[in-house]
Amino acid sequence: MASEKASPSTQEQSKTAERTSQPVRRPRDAATLVIVDSTSHAPRVLMGRRRPEQVFLPNTFVFPGGRVEAADRAVARHHALAPVDAECLKIAMRGRASDTRAAALALAAIRETYEETGIVVGETARDERSNPPGGWQAFRAEGYQPKLERLAFFARAITPPGRPRRYDTRFFLVDASEIAHRTARSDGELLDIDWFTLDQARALKVPSITRHVLDDVATLLDRASHQRVGAEVPFYFHRHGRFERQILPRVHPAMDPT
Repeated sequence: MASEKASPSTQEQSKTAERTSQPVRRPRDAATLVIVDSTSHAPRVLMGRRRPEQVFLPNTFVFPGGRVEAADRAVARHHALAPVDAECLKIAMRGRASDTRAAALALAAIRETYEETGIVVGETARDERSNPPGGWQAFRAEGYQPKLERLAFFARAITPPGRPRRYDTRFFLVDASEIAHRTARSDGELLDIDWFTLDQARALKVPSITRHVLDDVATLLDRASHQRVGAEVPFYFHRHGRFERQILPRVHPAMDPT
């Protein structure tokens, strides 16, 4: 993986030094969905403000998302990502890497987006008799099933050591045209949910990693749509107290000669 040093502020370095002296928590798999509305002159992204009483990133604006649940892994047995994204997601994946775990990450992003914002990214359910597990029951009750084909894996970030919660988060991009349904549903985790241009988003109170991801979104959107497929994937993490940015290699699976 290609690597380059990021340039954290002195304040960030000081905070990192303090946190690295605390017990290290193992990061949990998580996923985030960045929905882009490109119908206006300036593209807009969907974000919401986390509640002030929440332990992790309180009162900050974030993209919808959350940790992977067992139900996501169960549903993932029936869904698949584009091979080029699945292979990239499996790079440096903790534990046993698999296409199912890769798909579960994308599914978690879709499910969490539905739970937090009421937005359904999917398609009309084909099997009315299906009974999905756990958190997917409400999604299915809307009459839809998840659709992964248009999601693009474009960034990864691990929460620094010393934080009250740590996540190994994969970021997925999808166009707002893939929204199949909108409901009034919301689990209350996000407040002030709205669409923001990238400049407006940068002006909000957002986590430092979100600023990096917003830059990555801008870079991606500057490219023609056909050039976004298989684009480089930045990977943000801390090593020895320093904030680093690596580029995950894209592995294009060999075509089946049959």
